[in-house]
Amino acid sequence: MIPREHELVVLLVPVAECALEAGDVGTVVHVYEGNAAFEVEFVTLDGHTTAVVTLKPDQVRPVTPRDMMHSRERQPA
Repeated sequence: MIPREHELVVLLVPVAECALEAGDVGTVVHVYEGNAAFEVEFVTLDGHTTAVVTLKPDQVRPVTPRDMMHSRERQPA
């Protein structure tokens, strides 16, 4: 299943330069032509944007009904 704009996705790989870890949840804010890549916004639980990252399809997956929200304290990049 290919994520669409405004859908939640799960990060499958860490993105160290943005202090993101595999398992972090973001929102697709843009889908590039042919689903070649996605712009994904990651926010804190209080709504502050921490990163907007361009990711390839093999770096994210759509959320599923089995996924659970999880909280972690973000470390500075």
